[in-house]
Amino acid sequence: MKKKYYILLLMIATLGLGSCEKFLDLKPASQSIAISNTSADSLLYKNSSELEAALSGVYDDFRNEYFSLDYFVNGDAQSDDAYAGADNPNNFQIDEFTIDATNGDVSRDWRYLYATIGKANSVFNNTDMTPGVDEARKLQIKSEAAWIRGFIYFQAIRLWGDIPLQLKEVTTVSIELLPEIYPMLFPARATMEKVFEQMISDFELALAHAPATAAHKGYVTKGTANAMLAKVYATMQPVQWDKVGQYCDAVIAGGFSLLPEYDMLWDNAHENSSEAIFEINYEGTPSSGNWGASMFRGLEWKKFNTPSNDLVAAFDSEQDLIRKNASIDFQDVSGKWSDPYWPQITFPFINKYRNITGPSSQNFILLRLADFILLKAEVLNENGDIAGAAALVNQIRGRVNLPNTTASNKADMKLAIEKERRLELAFEGHRWFDLLRTGRAIEVMNNVKGPNGTSLGYVVTENRLRWPIPQAELDKNTKLIQNEGY
Repeated sequence: MKKKYYILLLMIATLGLGSCEKFLDLKPASQSIAISNTSADSLLYKNSSELEAALSGVYDDFRNEYFSLDYFVNGDAQSDDAYAGADNPNNFQIDEFTIDATNGDVSRDWRYLYATIGKANSVFNNTDMTPGVDEARKLQIKSEAAWIRGFIYFQAIRLWGDIPLQLKEVTTVSIELLPEIYPMLFPARATMEKVFEQMISDFELALAHAPATAAHKGYVTKGTANAMLAKVYATMQPVQWDKVGQYCDAVIAGGFSLLPEYDMLWDNAHENSSEAIFEINYEGTPSSGNWGASMFRGLEWKKFNTPSNDLVAAFDSEQDLIRKNASIDFQDVSGKWSDPYWPQITFPFINKYRNITGPSSQNFILLRLADFILLKAEVLNENGDIAGAAALVNQIRGRVNLPNTTASNKADMKLAIEKERRLELAFEGHRWFDLLRTGRAIEVMNNVKGPNGTSLGYVVTENRLRWPIPQAELDKNTKLIQNEGY
């Protein structure tokens, strides 16, 4: 502690005791914090153009490595839907539940997520003092920054549980303010309850002030706010089913509609469709190309997130050919690489992301209507309305020419909805977190089957449901406490 105070004092001495530089990049344990002077002649954003550019910079983070690759590894390779694939030992640890605190992906994702939180905080906290922006637009900008901050915290809380809750930047450096600055630079972990409260506040702000529609589905709207409020209330423990139902209803009534054919979601001819709620947009230019799509499909090297035997068996058991063919493409990779799970002549690739020619214009859909129809089915089932839940499940099944569900009681319907979510949302980054929020992760993962129905031998325990706090963060910040089991 004394050493860190001494370092801070040296920083202050370097800056001078009476003033500080406008923008000193000082990187604390959990995020990059701008130390800035907020006097009238030294505003962070001097006009509306600078503010809008800063907000665009926050949106740009949806095109970084976390959302181009790791988002899908964390949600799918960590589940029974995909194997790690490729040759990255960090991903193997995630796939096989042997992860440790020095895992490079764990550290990388922490840095990515908190860097985006820092950018969103900067916009949120400096919008009101930016000259030349009308009050309505200021509220809208703050609501967009708040939604993105909440969305990023939603990623982090599901990975690590209790996490630092950072909402402000350091704006003035002085010896007198050291006790106030220190906790901002070296924060302790906040409880999940506290972080959920903040996320709800952020999403409610977006619901109040974000626009109803936008130029495309890559922007924050009232629809994205309703969607994330439904997600948050479904993830909190205990689940607040009335709130989940309220916001699912708002999404369903919010002007979205299912595309008539499932494959339209992935054929690259219907991007920003009526079904999409939030979709990362790429222009296919050197500065806006989706390199992530080529991480999942192609013959030049072994790709990430190889579809699992267990998922293929689930598609086949359901005779779900439409979604199977839209989701998985089998190719002959003879002479290219070997694999412990699949023969070379019928090797599977993710088929939802098909535009792999770089710079690719392939969009990634993060939120879409079918997700919330099935989430509303969960609400109805929990409330004992089995018939109502079945009607929503059958709506999703009907689009892919499957017969109505045969589930007729609450327990069977719960499993039917779980299966439907798995087949409908495969490779969209949801499966692991669905298992986590429903309390089914340990049972499902410890019974996953590999080739020929053999057990994969996963040993998942309660301590393995959360990631370890990165060792590099623990080394920098003594306030952080490691998760149990690491």
